[in-house]
Amino acid sequence: MNPIRKFFDNIKPHVEEGGKFHAFRSLVDGFETFAFVPNTTSRVGSVNIHDAVDSKRLISFVIVALLPALLFGMYNVGYQNALAAGQLGEATFWGMFWYGFLALLPKIIVSYVVGLGIEFTVAQWKGEEIQEGFLVSGIIIPMIVPITIPLWMLAIAVAFSVILAKEIFGGTGMNIFNPALVTRAFLFFSYPSAMTGDSTVWVSQQSILGLGFTAPEAYTAATPLGEAATEGFAGFDCQTITNAITGLIPGSVGETSVIAIALGALFLLWTGVASWKIMCSVFVGGGLMGWLMQALGLTEIEWWHHFVLGGFAFGAVFMATDPVTAARTETGKYFYGLLIGVVAVMVRVLNPGYPEGMMLAILLMNLFAPLIDYCVVERNISMRAKRATKK
Repeated sequence: MNPIRKFFDNIKPHVEEGGKFHAFRSLVDGFETFAFVPNTTSRVGSVNIHDAVDSKRLISFVIVALLPALLFGMYNVGYQNALAAGQLGEATFWGMFWYGFLALLPKIIVSYVVGLGIEFTVAQWKGEEIQEGFLVSGIIIPMIVPITIPLWMLAIAVAFSVILAKEIFGGTGMNIFNPALVTRAFLFFSYPSAMTGDSTVWVSQQSILGLGFTAPEAYTAATPLGEAATEGFAGFDCQTITNAITGLIPGSVGETSVIAIALGALFLLWTGVASWKIMCSVFVGGGLMGWLMQALGLTEIEWWHHFVLGGFAFGAVFMATDPVTAARTETGKYFYGLLIGVVAVMVRVLNPGYPEGMMLAILLMNLFAPLIDYCVVERNISMRAKRATKK
């Protein structure tokens, strides 16, 4: 017998109701169903099995898709710190990578400990199975916040998001807002000084086990997106755009490299996990609004530059496509993605005080996704009723 299977079979009697460790039943059940496909069947007669791949496997695909952006982001943290300290020539690839890894690791641990801890507690209290949705949110959250965010701020924001944006609605599959974006929004409005567009909050200014390079305290600059907003979205030189595409710029860990994000997008599309309709529509909407803003003289940068700045690409690939909070009708997905792209660029250009419009755009469309689906369904009903009347 598989030793892992044997382990779970031996421990289950102790965590069942009446067992010595029954308080950990939900925890053990969560790990068991993640390691093995559940052997239970639905008790509702109207439910049919559509696929052998369950939600935990789909979530595993998303985590794999996030790895290129995550790994490159770790390297970029070390790179930006060495660059700020003027010691880039002395730094090694692995030295910069391990510096970024050790700088990001506490954020990942806090995100999972707080988020999963709350979910385990709620599941045990309600007598339900562990909901696996936070496995993705828990890794995305550290990727979309500044590397210098204090751990206590992150813990408060994660707790706020899991409790008030997820569990209060019924847990995974019932929430109307993306939990990762709610975490970022909470930090942005509660601690704006820690979420500014200045490079000082995107460069870890501390030495970690001798692997990092302490940046000068006076170090200050603007991220490409922050600089664009400050200068009225003026044009960029080729080097700036190249760095924005490769990811060698200050910014959130997971949002800097368009190439790494594109690799994740290809994997999600190849596995069929993410909706290509939403993903493509976001870029189409952003491109159209960027072109319109340029035609009206409100911005000097090219329409496609918005794709490589800030969190536009990351949001389009990993957060706009969230199946729980996005539109679910096939036609509605086009409108949903299109409006996200339009609103994101509109906020960026028309509100220089808030250059990153992607977060607001996705949260706003999360709110309107049910309305979009309702309109699409009602239109289909109306069209079928007309066809039936003609016959």
